[in-house]
Amino acid sequence: MPKPRQRRRGFGRRVVDALTAGLALASLRVMLLVPYERRIPLAGLFVSRLVAPVAGYRRRIRQNLALALPDLAPEEVSRLVRAVPDNVGRTIAEIWSGREFVARVGALPIEGPGVPTLEAARAEGRPVILAGGHIGNYDAARAALISQGFPMGGLYKPMTNRAFNGPYVRAIEAVGKPLFPRGKAGMTEMVRFLRAGGMLGLLTDQSMRRGRVFTFFGQPALTATSAADLALRYDAPLLTFYGLRQPDGLSFRIIVGGPIPRSDARSMTQALNDDLERVARDHLDQWFWIHRRWKAAGSRRDGGAT
Repeated sequence: MPKPRQRRRGFGRRVVDALTAGLALASLRVMLLVPYERRIPLAGLFVSRLVAPVAGYRRRIRQNLALALPDLAPEEVSRLVRAVPDNVGRTIAEIWSGREFVARVGALPIEGPGVPTLEAARAEGRPVILAGGHIGNYDAARAALISQGFPMGGLYKPMTNRAFNGPYVRAIEAVGKPLFPRGKAGMTEMVRFLRAGGMLGLLTDQSMRRGRVFTFFGQPALTATSAADLALRYDAPLLTFYGLRQPDGLSFRIIVGGPIPRSDARSMTQALNDDLERVARDHLDQWFWIHRRWKAAGSRRDGGAT
């Protein structure tokens, strides 16, 4: 039986989560009252100028850039400190815009060297693993693929704030389904989906506590091998996918790369990191430098699994 202090702490956590979720959801509802063309840049400005300083995003961006790109010019660092949260804010607003967002990106051309493989797999009813990262708006690619008849599912991590998780799941489901939560139940559904010839999108660029050490921007970074493991296990092509924001700030290029040569999980996962790094170097302001991408990896340079 939990002690009274533990119960009070749990109750306090729930109260804080409820208040935080309520404030965030109220802000999102107000944002949705603004017409789309103004809503998206306004959300970018809000996160860049107001949220980023309070949430510590600016400090984290500077720290990550100093680690990954130490020779970057100071004026470019200053630009990215403003531009990266702007893209984050735009992405949040787009995802919460649901059907309006899908209507704008659903018919965009899908381009890139992986498209023939993707189309052939659809025709043959074969599973496909698509690996991407937090760059541009990853859901733009997911929405375009689903809208154009590709059986695209996604794996997501439920929010730790339970009061916010339900609305969040409903928002990303409005962009496209099916979606599978991380965990035993979600994995069971995901495997069934793949065996039926589904295409699964994964984002591989967050530090994973139980990942293995790979390099990203020349630094050790804990990375899950899930995408490569699934591709090998289910004999599925492993492709990359990106939704890259265009200069107007509202439209995207949808790119499917690959396929990644079939070898072993370690080589294939490093190839995914290398491809994302290549794209991120060309679009530095669109990768989520607010993530703690390189945390805890320095002490685990042997590359062993945990």
